[in-house]
Amino acid sequence: MDGFDLPQSFKDKMGKLLGDELSGFLDCYSKEHKAGLRVNTLKTTPGEFEKISPVEIRKIKWIPNGYYYDPDNQPAKHPYYYAGLYYIQEPSAMTPASLLPIKKGGRVLDLCAAPGGKTTELGARLAGSGVLVTNDISNSRAKALLKNVELFGIKNAIVISEAPNRLAERFDGWFDSILVDAPCSGEGMFRKSHAIIKNWEQYGTGYYAGLQREILPSAIKMLRPGGYLLYSTCTFSTDEDEGTCKFILDNFPDMHLVPAIRDDDEAYSGFCRGLPEYLDGREEAAYALRIYPHRVEGEGHFIALFRKSESSNELTNAENGRSKGVKLGGQAAEFMKRIGFDVPQERLVIRDNRLYLLPEHMPSLDGLRILRSGLLLGEIRQDRFEPSQALACALKAEEYDNILDLDPEGQEVIRYLKCESLDEIRDAADGYVLVTCKGFPLGWGKLSGGRLKNKYLPGWRMMT
Repeated sequence: MDGFDLPQSFKDKMGKLLGDELSGFLDCYSKEHKAGLRVNTLKTTPGEFEKISPVEIRKIKWIPNGYYYDPDNQPAKHPYYYAGLYYIQEPSAMTPASLLPIKKGGRVLDLCAAPGGKTTELGARLAGSGVLVTNDISNSRAKALLKNVELFGIKNAIVISEAPNRLAERFDGWFDSILVDAPCSGEGMFRKSHAIIKNWEQYGTGYYAGLQREILPSAIKMLRPGGYLLYSTCTFSTDEDEGTCKFILDNFPDMHLVPAIRDDDEAYSGFCRGLPEYLDGREEAAYALRIYPHRVEGEGHFIALFRKSESSNELTNAENGRSKGVKLGGQAAEFMKRIGFDVPQERLVIRDNRLYLLPEHMPSLDGLRILRSGLLLGEIRQDRFEPSQALACALKAEEYDNILDLDPEGQEVIRYLKCESLDEIRDAADGYVLVTCKGFPLGWGKLSGGRLKNKYLPGWRMMT
């Protein structure tokens, strides 16, 4: 089986779940896993991306902006990746963020978010409206999350690194939609990452089932009446999947399993239903979804959508820390006049000489470990203003008046992404230049007399 074998105990367990389908399930482990990418709809449309994709792609039928590509190709090394046009993501893992109900202007939480695959899709679906709070308890993983949020050009995100119970103290009944892609035993990813098997053998499924049941009460507390919570894992374990659903339904009577997809939607053909026999025979277990790699072109996943009962209880008002805004002067004020999207004064704040644009619904964040609150616009140093990498990624080329557009197949764009200076530049005016690649922003440079001083963020540089 491609250099690895599955534990016999795992095969026995899957035999009980799948019956006659076991042989087909095991056969798929001798085949290569499917590689996928998801288009960033904040920057382009799937149709437009299909015309410029740097690799050959094929549609994922149940993800409107998702595509398969040949694993031998390397789209993460193309300049379009550095422009944030797509996210490399396993096809089944794209499903949870696509199924969480989101409304324009909504308050959305991704509770276990790093490295950001699901967060970036939630941000794209909000399309700049409302607020996206994205959290990971690991500070190091949250830094990777922050990079992906900024690379995707998400303006309305708050990136936090906190334990769920700490967040619940602040956001009681505050969110319209919450995604909990829970830590799990990873059985659904054995084919993609053989190393997960050792972790499964060490910890089993009980450890993760317990961890999930520690996290979810905090998530439920943060959900407003009538709001939606989507619980997902990448495991087949009934102890975790249906078992955790049972835990929610038994302990939180205002939470109800609801359908995540329409029964007649052919895009989801091949998906299986949750198993009532592991949920006290409750028929609504069938609202949950099981994804098996022998039935669809993707790895294993479990998805369950819950809705909290409507209630007359008033929502907790967490918006007691809003800044009254700042009045800008000097270069910062002049630079903001050149930006082609709205920068309302009442949503501006300066912290440690950094200028931020806050989301529409800015909660109080006092005492929380915050990596980013809103969009970092740049730094104010005395009377100088230096625009940020995050601002470059959030802009469209038509939203700034001084552009240097580079050929995606040329050497200059590679030199730029490696943080090298560029010479003999005659296609832009002196001062801050937004460097783009076929119209898609990459970062800043500062032009003087034909020489472009590179302002690309060093920590993001292309290494090969």
